Amino acid sequence: MTTPIRPVTVAALYKFARLSDPDALRAPLAALFKAQGIKGTLLLAREGLNGTIAGPAEGIAAVLDHLRALPGCGEIDVKYAHAETMPFYRMKVRVKAEIVTMGQPDIDPLERVGHYVEPAEWNALISDPEVVLIDTRNDYEVAIGTFAGATDPHTSSFRDFPAWFRRERERLLGQGKTPKVAMFCTGGIRCEKSTAFLKSEGVDEVFHLKGGILKYLEQVPADQSLWQGECFVFDERVSVGHGLIPGQFELCRACRRPLSATDRASPLYEEGTSCPACHDSRDEAQRARYRERHRQEQLAAQRGTVHIGAPPKEI
Repeated sequence: MTTPIRPVTVAALYKFARLSDPDALRAPLAALFKAQGIKGTLLLAREGLNGTIAGPAEGIAAVLDHLRALPGCGEIDVKYAHAETMPFYRMKVRVKAEIVTMGQPDIDPLERVGHYVEPAEWNALISDPEVVLIDTRNDYEVAIGTFAGATDPHTSSFRDFPAWFRRERERLLGQGKTPKVAMFCTGGIRCEKSTAFLKSEGVDEVFHLKGGILKYLEQVPADQSLWQGECFVFDERVSVGHGLIPGQFELCRACRRPLSATDRASPLYEEGTSCPACHDSRDEAQRARYRERHRQEQLAAQRGTVHIGAPPKEI
């Protein structure tokens, strides 16, 4: 079998750092990305930076050199993958209040955070029956893959996590001596912030997967893995499996959720327009707009151009 050529380098990255004036960083970064042929999304905030970008390997290297020169960003966390085609339509550099929105202004991962666990050591930790394992991602992400035995908070956004934990704390942790808590997410940023939150709630023995699911799938062989399913990613690859090979899911262009073969066989699925998850929450006027957008995308493809649709949902 011929190995597919994947000339596009994809870099998922984040770093909690003190950026005193993120607005001043935006324009120079946007210019650099354009010059290097880079697309994707980069978020900047006073607490650091977060994003996924893609482009030629030399362009990605130039961007990372620039980012690592920023205050406190010398050891920026990066997960690499490769794609056959560009997984993004545009490049966006945005300044926000948080690089991952939890809505807890007093949480600072630079002051206190849980224990980092390398992918090679993760299996041993989560195999301990006394460890409480929590998936910090959104419900539609958990639905297509997670670690065996993980608790699913059934949250629709990361902002919901603090309220969920406070509501479920006694059920999860019981009374008396608090058990160890292990948490994970796609690339590490959400579980890192979650451990900072649990520390602020008085939970001391908190652990999180360093580099997230992506680093685990990259480093841990499939025959030794405790991961089940695929990992949703916020770009046109939709999902990845072991070795960060693109998975089998497609994207609903209406709600941006992952679609399985079963979803696509549903009578509620219409390509570019609806899926079982969003059909009943959209009215006919909305579906008509989605159909027209899909028609324009098909016409653009016939011309050999790209019609830019709705951007990916944020985490």
